[in-house]
Amino acid sequence: MTAPLKTMQFTIERTIPAAPGEVFDAWLDPKNPCNPWHDAAKLIHDPRVDGLFYFTHLMGDGTAIPHFGRFTVLDRAATIAHTWMSPYTRGLESVVTVTLRANGGDTLLSLTHANLPDDDWGSMHQDGWGGYVQKLSAQFPPRP
Repeated sequence: MTAPLKTMQFTIERTIPAAPGEVFDAWLDPKNPCNPWHDAAKLIHDPRVDGLFYFTHLMGDGTAIPHFGRFTVLDRAATIAHTWMSPYTRGLESVVTVTLRANGGDTLLSLTHANLPDDDWGSMHQDGWGGYVQKLSAQFPPRP
């Protein structure tokens, strides 16, 4: 019998200069370059509770990496949660939770990715999600 994989999680927080509803909509819109569904080589995207997503991300060398999961919580302007699997989760069903909280006229976004393998493959998700959160923030002009 093999021992279960040790797992890890991380959280990224960022203030976005937009209202929570605007951030929620941008995060789920595959036409917006701030999320993993954008520019997928192949895409199935059904953002509703129990709706599925599947996409292939093309690497620089042309290798297609499949990603898939199921939306578990969609509370507009508050929470998006979904499962997340790819070859990099080593067969584990990980969970991504994005919470949005009004902060004055801005939104405090908190993204937690849990149940990732505690190895280099699991850790690389932090840079990936950090890039998407950065792109999301850039979608909205800074407030004066």
